[in-house]
Amino acid sequence: MDLGIRGKRALVCAASRGLGRGCAEALAAEGVDLVINARSEDALTRTAQDIADRHGVGVQAVAADITTPDGRAAVLAALGGQADILVTNAGGPPPGQWTDWDRDDFIRAFDGNMLSAIALMQALVPGMMDRGWGRVVNITSAAVRSPIAQLGLSNTARTGLTGFVAGMSRQVADKGVCVNNLLPGIHDTDRATALDAGVSQAQGISPDQARRQREATIPTRTYGRAEDFGAACAFLCSQQARFIVGQNLTLDGGALNVTI
Repeated sequence: MDLGIRGKRALVCAASRGLGRGCAEALAAEGVDLVINARSEDALTRTAQDIADRHGVGVQAVAADITTPDGRAAVLAALGGQADILVTNAGGPPPGQWTDWDRDDFIRAFDGNMLSAIALMQALVPGMMDRGWGRVVNITSAAVRSPIAQLGLSNTARTGLTGFVAGMSRQVADKGVCVNNLLPGIHDTDRATALDAGVSQAQGISPDQARRQREATIPTRTYGRAEDFGAACAFLCSQQARFIVGQNLTLDGGALNVTI
């Protein structure tokens, strides 16, 4: 299927590895030029060169912390304040217990997983509206539908973003801008490795045992792949997704056991 987005320009955040890179790869394969962002300059530069070489698109790397005002300013300057596609993404806050977190912990989580995405939408969506076309995909978490107790900071911040998008997306749809969220379950990324390490330490088992234990709770019996996640992102950015507005698409191998 031709997604009809060749020649568009996208900003993909946290794109040096994992789910962000999966999204960047899928968009590049459709002929989308990219500005990609992450904090690690070396890894980001290598990713940008690899994607450009394999897909023949323009890829500009901007190493910056997207959760900070200065980081967002650097990325927006590289874009010239304009993008057709925005994919927001940022690493999740650390796990813990609800009694452990103080106000500063929550503020950091809000900055990282709610307010940074909102700020990017406020900066880029008005231009999309003026041009009559745009796509926004926010990478959130399956935890907004089924909270994970030890990820309470993430549950809270990402659910706040989901609520914002629920209202905002319907206010911009008549201008040709579609805003949606992608909710990943466990995928084979550095984040999953870190979570498995935590389980390993807490339960006194090996990381491989921790992974197999978690895989047994997923109907597919395997972790997701970044390339599959990226394909779903690319479709939500397509011309064919024009009637998908304000939705939360869960990609978790069926782990969330719900009817609707």
